[in-house]
Amino acid sequence: MSVPVVSQVVAVALVEDITAFIASYWPIIAVVLVLVLVWVVRKVLFRKRPPLPPEPDLRIDLDSLQPEPPPASPRLEFFGLPVRLVVLVLAPAGRDGYLPPSEQWNDLFEAIVPGLGEVVRAHQPMVVRWPPQLSAQGFIHKYFQNVRLPGDRGRGTPWCSAAGVARYSGRTFLVGMTFYAARANHYSQETINREGDWYRLLRVTIADGP
Repeated sequence: MSVPVVSQVVAVALVEDITAFIASYWPIIAVVLVLVLVWVVRKVLFRKRPPLPPEPDLRIDLDSLQPEPPPASPRLEFFGLPVRLVVLVLAPAGRDGYLPPSEQWNDLFEAIVPGLGEVVRAHQPMVVRWPPQLSAQGFIHKYFQNVRLPGDRGRGTPWCSAAGVARYSGRTFLVGMTFYAARANHYSQETINREGDWYRLLRVTIADGP
């Protein structure tokens, strides 16, 4: 018998042995294959994802600020009530939004309400940058949650606040402000849905010089 023929016979015998083995132990082999398949699927579908970066702590504790009463000039009014601007939060709108450079912030403030740039310089509020916000409503909710007014959302205290949209240089920004009045009042949290609403809410008066 030649070598190729012997090899052929051995191969046939090996195939027959493997077939007989599979026929005898197919339930066990099937279970093993199922277990391997389940393991592979679990590895693919439930592989450990990298942890998300922690959310920044955006909370501002108003109790720690202890503001002074509103100055006479520049006079900032919240629905006619004199107030001091204590907190000012700025955030870009949209995932890829960005704030203008700080040297343009005065123009941004003036675009919100005329005279607000002078108010910021005189009242010296806490100015905070927040990361980009995906929606105006999300920002408003987040601002009121993280800059909490005392009592019933400020009612019956000297505190009040406003948050919403503003526009400058053709782009939308998100702005939150918290104010302190000389006396307790009934005002609370105002939502600014359109940039023109700031004019309805705030008024700046600057006294004439001597």
